[in-house]
Amino acid sequence: QVQLVESGGGLVQAGESLRLSCAASGRTFSNYFMAWFRQGPGKEREFVAGIRWSGGSTYYADSVKGRFTISGDNAKNTVYLQIDSLKPEDTAVYYCAARPGSAYYYTARASYNYWGQGTQVTVSS
Repeated sequence: QVQLVESGGGLVQAGESLRLSCAASGRTFSNYFMAWFRQGPGKEREFVAGIRWSGGSTYYADSVKGRFTISGDNAKNTVYLQIDSLKPEDTAVYYCAARPGSAYYYTARASYNYWGQGTQVTVSS
């Protein structure tokens, strides 16, 4: 019944910015840990950024620090991923994920119970 719906992906040129959105529904998410993952062609799905739904501490993969910003809007039940200075290597399907409990920081794919369908981000050089 939990649904996560990503949006905001598209085809952009290197150096541009995108804001991805993850609209969550079906539960009260106040105690959830939310995350963004991405999976490029031929690659494993990897953790990008995470945040406690309540707006607590944020976490980022080393590869995206300084360019990616995760945030949330509790009133809209939406989590965002702001991506600045896009690079061709950022090309991937970006997934929103969620799991109960916000006390810990999770980066493993298997740690998440719920997933969206993903939104494609393609960056041209």
